Amino acid sequence: MMPLGFALIGIAPVLGVLLILLGLTGTCIGIYDLNQTSHALMRNYPLASRMRYLLEHFRPEIRQYFVENDHDETPFSREQRAVVYRRAKGIEGVRPFGTLCDVYGDGYEWLNHSVATTHLGSQDFRIRIGGPDCKQPYDSSVVNISGMSYGALSPNAIEALNRAAKAGGFAHTTGEGSISRFHRMGGDLVWQIGSGYFGCRHPDGSFNPERFAEIAADHAVKMIEIKLSQGAKPGHGGILPGPKVTEPIAEARGIPVGEDCISPSSHSVFSTPRGLCGFIRQLRDLSGGKPVGIKLCVGHPWEWFAMAKAFRETGITPDFITVDGGEGGTGAAPVEFADHKGAPLREGLMLVHNTLVGLDIRDRIKLIASAKIITAFDICRISALGADGVNMARGFMFAIGCIQAQACHTGKCPTGITTQDSDRYRALVVPDKAARAARFHAGTMHALKEACESSGLRHPDEFTPHHLMIRTSPREVRSAASLYDWLKPGELLSGEVRHPAFAKYWDRAQIDSFAMVPKENG
Repeated sequence: MMPLGFALIGIAPVLGVLLILLGLTGTCIGIYDLNQTSHALMRNYPLASRMRYLLEHFRPEIRQYFVENDHDETPFSREQRAVVYRRAKGIEGVRPFGTLCDVYGDGYEWLNHSVATTHLGSQDFRIRIGGPDCKQPYDSSVVNISGMSYGALSPNAIEALNRAAKAGGFAHTTGEGSISRFHRMGGDLVWQIGSGYFGCRHPDGSFNPERFAEIAADHAVKMIEIKLSQGAKPGHGGILPGPKVTEPIAEARGIPVGEDCISPSSHSVFSTPRGLCGFIRQLRDLSGGKPVGIKLCVGHPWEWFAMAKAFRETGITPDFITVDGGEGGTGAAPVEFADHKGAPLREGLMLVHNTLVGLDIRDRIKLIASAKIITAFDICRISALGADGVNMARGFMFAIGCIQAQACHTGKCPTGITTQDSDRYRALVVPDKAARAARFHAGTMHALKEACESSGLRHPDEFTPHHLMIRTSPREVRSAASLYDWLKPGELLSGEVRHPAFAKYWDRAQIDSFAMVPKENG
């Protein structure tokens, strides 16, 4: 390039000088590569190897925009993201020329419609959360914002989501990072309590009942959620890309500025299913009778069975259970956890639903599903499998501008959503993003209303396994009612259970320990 640049100086001076500078820069880089000892590839192929690293750096973007098709869910498909973007912007979301799905492929799903359609006057579907021991039940929207902590999300992102919740009349779950100043924009809150007891802890990290009662008395706090586990991080929640916290985060979480922010792998208040029931009752009493629930990603079935047995035997039940799926996760996790830890949402939800039905306590507890739910069809499908409502995380992040850059763990989110870098999150304009999130919720609720009407129903909770059809082969279709095993009300109380999971583990669960009871024959 340098000889060519010198040759062109007399004819095209600007181009010639540019080529000389580029050639000189490349030569210096090549000499450096030849002498460095950290990268063998760069030493053997100086300069040229840097093109490989450059392409590797932009590989996710190249794949997302130029390679994958509209239905490749990695982790969310282009079609899913486009639905959110259109609804958030108030753009018409119809499609010409029919479906792009292979309706004869294995696993294709659809909802049966009715010739006796309904005509609903409102799309504001509500569910009342609060069992017999709850003094302040909450009429919740069936679609709410899932837990995302301030610290994992930027202050502007949290503020935009809470303002959207206020405008749209739905709830905003705080995440285990507690209630920050940016959550206090008028939206209803579900205060999530994790194993770190952020916002209600003593200096040693133990639970502080007095501090909890003080914050729970806030009118904005509508429900309390005890976090046991979540999607891709079943054991604990590492909240921040870096553990050292700044002043606003420390203020919300009740820890000194600059100290490590760590969620222990388990709760210190309880260590048994019976103890969990006691903690539920304690929080309900301290909050003045507000709904208290638990959030979990189903792991060992005998541990969930032990909790369910404790609910039945003590008479202390959560007002709601949020079931997260192993496919979920809004931030980042080790690849082994993200890919292979925790039960997927469908299996986890059906196990929880079947257990509560089998114990004849399903009517006391609302089930909230949370994991990769985007469209009204997702809501209808999961409602047919047992859910009463859903929480969305990534859907609302898309609504406020997430482009799935998958840089959540780096602190360098290009849209200013998952970062504490003020130069980045200042670009996220709160009023505009709040309006988009509210429009996305409204658009989803409208689509949900139309889905209910076309199936002849009046509320999403009327969807049953008989409405959901699943293709199992090119020549066979089955409803979810016949494809999966479903328990009858009170079946677990009779002692005669044929469902394979219950037949194997139900009798090996105990309410005074999460451990599995050994078999009598050893």
